[in-house]
Amino acid sequence: MTDDIIDIRHLTKVFHTDNGDVEALHDVTLNFPRGGFTSIIGPSGCGKSTLLRIIGGLDTDYDGEALMDGEPIPGPGRDKGFVFQDHRLLPWLSVRENIRFALPPEHKKDDALIQSNIDLVGLTGFEDALPKQLSGGMSQRVAIARALANRPKILLLDEPFGALDAITKIKLQDQLLRIWQSEHITMVIVTHDIDEAVYLGQTVVVMKPHPGEIKRVEHVDLGWPRQRIGEAFNTAKDSIYQEFFAAN
Repeated sequence: MTDDIIDIRHLTKVFHTDNGDVEALHDVTLNFPRGGFTSIIGPSGCGKSTLLRIIGGLDTDYDGEALMDGEPIPGPGRDKGFVFQDHRLLPWLSVRENIRFALPPEHKKDDALIQSNIDLVGLTGFEDALPKQLSGGMSQRVAIARALANRPKILLLDEPFGALDAITKIKLQDQLLRIWQSEHITMVIVTHDIDEAVYLGQTVVVMKPHPGEIKRVEHVDLGWPRQRIGEAFNTAKDSIYQEFFAAN
């Protein structure tokens, strides 16, 4: 087994529409290291979310290969967790029961497991709260806890903080990094936010649109814990900015 959990090889994705075929991804080859944190960034229409759906097994209609642990990705499963921009919590269920809902039958009565996920995202004391009683940031924490409930091998995040205010976003970015470091789980985030991509990612993948292709793969050597200010962060960010705007 290699050190890569996901291997994408010469992947092309075409959407067939009434107005003709649209090539969303063209000949994408990309590896995701096991236990790593990868950010994917690029302008609208570059296929970021499409690529994430393929990795997650939500889309299996493509040419090329998408492999997990050396085997074709057959579809969604408990080994892959998803967090979207919209938290998608069930409004009639409490925090505890939203997480329980995601568990397989053999673990639905495991209250200790559910509590450990609530504690992991810093929501101890809110177990019985309904989604309408939570802020946007708290709701996203529940969504993260729910996605981690089955202890997936990889967590896929599609613009998870895009609808949050700046302060809440910063707090959740830091919490996500703490979870990544404590749980040793592979994480892949899609974002439009260059600061976020550089702050979170060990690797930043810059994509360009029409069709979606890999423009550049940049390794971010900033060490831990990350600092949002300073020359090193600004230098890494400026390099990505140049590639990002060149990709538009």
